[in-house]
Amino acid sequence: MKLIRTLGLAAALVAASAAHAQQQFVTVLTGGTSGVYYPLGVALSKVYGDNIPDVRTSVQSTKASAENLNLLQAGRGEVAFALGDAVSDAWNGNEEAGFKNKLDKLRGLAGIYDNYIQIVASADSGIKTLADLKGKRVSVGAPRSGTELNARAIFKGAGMSYNDLGKVEYLPFGESVELIKNRQLDATLQSAGLGVASIRDLANAVNIVVIPVSADVVSNIGDAAYQPAMIPANTYQGQAADVSTVAIRNILVTHAGVPDDVVYGMTKSMFESLDQLTAAHAAARAIKAEGAADGLPLPLHPGAERYYREAGLLQ
Repeated sequence: MKLIRTLGLAAALVAASAAHAQQQFVTVLTGGTSGVYYPLGVALSKVYGDNIPDVRTSVQSTKASAENLNLLQAGRGEVAFALGDAVSDAWNGNEEAGFKNKLDKLRGLAGIYDNYIQIVASADSGIKTLADLKGKRVSVGAPRSGTELNARAIFKGAGMSYNDLGKVEYLPFGESVELIKNRQLDATLQSAGLGVASIRDLANAVNIVVIPVSADVVSNIGDAAYQPAMIPANTYQGQAADVSTVAIRNILVTHAGVPDDVVYGMTKSMFESLDQLTAAHAAARAIKAEGAADGLPLPLHPGAERYYREAGLLQ
């Protein structure tokens, strides 16, 4: 009997070890907790965990696009949110954007929703235009984040640079808002989905001005990833009119080392659970399977490609 129990225990341990070995860990790389990436990443993690067999998920808050892409290249995450221009820079190895080498392990999963450049100032600052930012205290996002890369592009398109600003702060969304509330900062540039929690919080606390970015500035950037867009009136409290700005597509990115069947499951379960993503943040209303594989600046992962072909969205 002792021998039988011993053999039974050994068999159970071997089975448990085999099951553990087969289990796939999926870490979702997001952004700051006050942005859009994080709540969507939490919802996406739950969708994956509920729908993909033998998958164990987790969510990591990061400095967003650039950090996420470097983490994927290093195999320290399985799927990440990133801005389209950062993805293009990473795939091409643009050193000025923080990518010393081509991140050749990256693969596309889906184009999702657009980020909008949202430049917001306190009404007390007197800032009403991009030119008015000269000499002011401005937060441009965490260093080398997608937001910060967007900020460089916007100022370049406007014929300005960080040298024109009175003080440049490299801060996440939430910290930027708190400094404006405390009159330690005049304005913040945030690249996010419409209705981002940080700006809603600021607009509910102080009177704000949403600074327009004209189509001419967008054209001067000279990058097809940047497209003219509009922040609709009443997106934020006190914003009575539409405001012109710039939109940049967000992309879900994975890497070549993630198994095809897992990426297939991630792609399929996301598009079949969009109601759960929309419940997490309204920006997800723009996510659609149609067109999600089109125009990506890097190759599709074979697992994602399988889903799009089965859905009749790729020839």
